[in-house]
Amino acid sequence: MTYLDNAATSFPKPEGVYAAMDRFARHDLANPGRSGHKMALASEHALADARHRLNRFFNGRNPDRWAFTLNGTDALNMAFKGALNDGDHVITTNLEHNSVSRPLVALAEAGRITLTRVPADSGGTVDPDAIRAALTPRTKLVAVTHASNVLGTVQPVTEIGRIARERDILFLVDAAQTAGAVPLDLQEACIDLLALPGHKSLLGPTGTGALYVGTRVTLRPWREGGTGGDSLTPTQPTDFPHHLEGGTPNVLGVVGLVAGLDFVEERGIAAILKHELDLCERLRAGLLTLPGFEAFGHADLSRRVGTLSFRCEALAAPELAGILDQSFDIAVRPGLHCSPYVHQALGTAPDGLVRVSPGPFSTEAHIDHLLGALGEITGGV
Repeated sequence: MTYLDNAATSFPKPEGVYAAMDRFARHDLANPGRSGHKMALASEHALADARHRLNRFFNGRNPDRWAFTLNGTDALNMAFKGALNDGDHVITTNLEHNSVSRPLVALAEAGRITLTRVPADSGGTVDPDAIRAALTPRTKLVAVTHASNVLGTVQPVTEIGRIARERDILFLVDAAQTAGAVPLDLQEACIDLLALPGHKSLLGPTGTGALYVGTRVTLRPWREGGTGGDSLTPTQPTDFPHHLEGGTPNVLGVVGLVAGLDFVEERGIAAILKHELDLCERLRAGLLTLPGFEAFGHADLSRRVGTLSFRCEALAAPELAGILDQSFDIAVRPGLHCSPYVHQALGTAPDGLVRVSPGPFSTEAHIDHLLGALGEITGGV
């Protein structure tokens, strides 16, 4: 399989991820914090080490402010439903994934909050001044994706974060497409809540994610349950990270996440991003030689991650992707990409686009195979 769907989940993982998870599962996979024996302590140490690694990587204030989650969606729900109160106003954008949009729309339709959706420009960038203009005295939270999962455009989160901080408003960033792919400094960007998955550019396994909760934020717990260290308190402990981590965490997945982070740090974010962008540019240039194809998003590489979406005049995106899969063993992502508002703005709904997202292990040969297949398919239409 020529795998070009890394924006959905990275594949393959670095060999170190497979090795670390296998080793840990065979020797140390006990329940952290629930017992005093060596295996349980090893599991607890693995979680603590992961918090320190993430805190250093993203320049957080305190490792204990990192709560491990099922995925990025889980982290976002924890943030929204833990921080927002009745009557609050929230600002978001039309670039957002449904993991941001659906919880907020549900709260708005229930009459709990009011919601303003700021549109991006034609290239897929949100103007910070448009965020500023949307602020009201009731605005509690600004929630923005760091990069569009459809267009690949990186948003000016530092400028937006500073606007929110000036008004003492909480700022949430969805880093699903950038954690491990684009440098992100929590302090510089004035980020109060950072939600991320572990299985994309951090190269960890599925079923992993994290939520960073800055010290300005008060959150209600998303779920209550056992925490291991405090069994007497009748309600969920208020200390972090246990406040948000009821139940047994996915220690094995976190071990794999740290091994993925090892690879990212060793290879270097800049080198990985350049590799992926170069492959996207190779694809963009190749599409220009094929009649009937249109690529979307900024051509400026400094404003993108390694994702390129395109449309084919001859075939709808789902049909084209199905042929690529069945006849050429090429994995891409067609459709609306769980981001309907940006497709409505682009005029690409309901069929959507074909999204190609190379990863660290993708090659020029993979892109050339895709271009050859597209030429063969459309040549026969």
